[in-house]
Amino acid sequence: MIATDSSKTENLDEVIITATRTIRQLSSLPLPAQIISKKDIERSNSIRLNDILNEQTGLITIPDFGGGEGIQLQGFDSQYTLILVDGVPLVGRSAGTLDISRITVGNIKQIEVVKGASSSLYGSEALGGVINIITETPKYGFNGNTNFRIGAFNTSDLSTTINYKKKKLGVTTFLNRYSSDGYDLNKADDLKTVDLFSNYTFNTKVVYDFSEATQLFASGKYYTQNQDYIASSTLKGESTINEWNSHLKLSHKYSEKWSSYFEFYATRYKAKDYLDDENNSRFSSSYYNQLLIRPEIRATYNPDDKSAFIGGLGFNHETLDRTDFTIQPEFNSPYLYLQYDGNLAEKLNVIIGARFDSHNKYKSQFSPKVAIRYKLNDKLNIKSSVGYGFKAPDFRQLYFDFTNATVGYTVLGYNAVSTAIPELEAQGQIANIIIPVSEFQQELNPENSISINIGFDYKFSPVLKLDLNLFRNNIRDLIDTRIVANKTNGQNVFSYYNVNKVYTQGLEFNTIWKPINQLKISGGYQLLFAKDATAENAFENGDVFARENPSSPSFQLKKEDYFGLFNRSRHMANLKLFYTIPKWDMDTNIRGTYRSKYGLLDSNGNNYLDTYDDFVDGYTIIDFAINKTFYKNYLLSFGVDNLFNFTDSQNISNIAGRIIYGKLNIQF
Repeated sequence: MIATDSSKTENLDEVIITATRTIRQLSSLPLPAQIISKKDIERSNSIRLNDILNEQTGLITIPDFGGGEGIQLQGFDSQYTLILVDGVPLVGRSAGTLDISRITVGNIKQIEVVKGASSSLYGSEALGGVINIITETPKYGFNGNTNFRIGAFNTSDLSTTINYKKKKLGVTTFLNRYSSDGYDLNKADDLKTVDLFSNYTFNTKVVYDFSEATQLFASGKYYTQNQDYIASSTLKGESTINEWNSHLKLSHKYSEKWSSYFEFYATRYKAKDYLDDENNSRFSSSYYNQLLIRPEIRATYNPDDKSAFIGGLGFNHETLDRTDFTIQPEFNSPYLYLQYDGNLAEKLNVIIGARFDSHNKYKSQFSPKVAIRYKLNDKLNIKSSVGYGFKAPDFRQLYFDFTNATVGYTVLGYNAVSTAIPELEAQGQIANIIIPVSEFQQELNPENSISINIGFDYKFSPVLKLDLNLFRNNIRDLIDTRIVANKTNGQNVFSYYNVNKVYTQGLEFNTIWKPINQLKISGGYQLLFAKDATAENAFENGDVFARENPSSPSFQLKKEDYFGLFNRSRHMANLKLFYTIPKWDMDTNIRGTYRSKYGLLDSNGNNYLDTYDDFVDGYTIIDFAINKTFYKNYLLSFGVDNLFNFTDSQNISNIAGRIIYGKLNIQF
């Protein structure tokens, strides 16, 4: 650990672990990162992870077809952001999206967000960045709390935390129940946008200090959810999710310079659903069963107070059994990483790291990263980073074998094409083959990106500071779908392939102003351009045409008519005001977020998103909360989320409308 991160300064500034896997002051970090504190989470009365992430600069949750919500970061879809809990990954990306709405914030200590490629430490899925949810650890004494919130749509959230720590042993236990009757944004049909559901989260942690040098950490979590599944007036069923994980870590400090830990992590995510018709006969069913086992050993060496080396060696074993797969696949991936973090001069901090991932199903990956921070003076710091990130092809992209029973199209994983196409051909289902099967003999390459971030932090005064970050992500071998064959029923066979040259670029800035101790005002803004270079060339060459309406003649589009990738907004912003009234033991806040227009589909038939397509209008969400403490241990809260009742039933399924709620917290 370097000198600037001593225990003395930890009390003066926020510290972050995710960016370097060591304790670092956030303000001294050469990487674009932010911390969401427990205090801000509690004052905003958020109850699920998606609620709080939506209010952060450059982050937006995107609903998927299954009702879950993934996070978009620097223009990357949710499948390119690694989600960790206490430093270990969650699984369960059934369609590429990991549903963060299943994560309660009731026992969260802080949330750390690192933007830009982070595969040099974390491997696959960290191509766009990392979000690490750090949960509470045992504190000395015996204490706890109960928190209950009830609001619109008969939504209730009940959680209880019990904490005990004395001498060498510490235990904390957390239980949460969350339920809702769901909501309906479209009254024209009999279906709900979100069906009735309830879920439970149980989490416990145990720490034991064998000595000052040796500590044991163990945790376990169980999550279960049951939800109605209603597809039409005649097709009804239910869906269930069961998830568990276990995390064990033994740490030892050999000397002032050497320390290490051994970590073992295992998790399983199981989901299943079914639909029955009006005669109670089974119409359809599906299942998903994913297992991840990961042991890792890591060592840290501090030759002096200005530098630190960390190195790790681990192994990922992953299996998946699910509906519509050609086989039950198994991934095995050993990995090795090494990082240097040092102050080469009094004002210069440098981080150099790299990771090597081997794999039994795709090409090995080498992921380097370099970050530099230079302190010009007491007010201004300049920082920059360059890193390589990758995302391995997932099970679905390799082994999917799905045919839609109603429409008749087929989707095949890359590795399934060579056997499935001949079988369909023998059955007389193939009219003609567009992409020869021989082209699927090579491996599907991992998606990869070069991430560049350049920015600065400027402290105008002790009460006003600003940070700015410019980013560019050059993505290669992006995995997309294409038609590989036409079927005799008029439908197509789709599979996956690598495409070239997609990029996201833009800028972000954040500012915090505390004119008095009782008032904090923060704001942020992101400007984003997310485009396909091949599409840009097509527009520039005059190869793209459009019609203003179906009966009008087509006209040629210009380069500036190309808007970019789907579901990306050019502008996003947030503004938050927190005010405390100490003599009344009260605090209040108002928080606003803005998202500019974006396109979800090509509405004029040229396969691109251009300025003549239909767009989802930009919108603003305003949230308000007020919290009052009584008799020191009782906190009563009232709030309104989405104050002006914004909804868009056609395009936005994860904004339910105005939510009025009350909350009671009891400390004991």
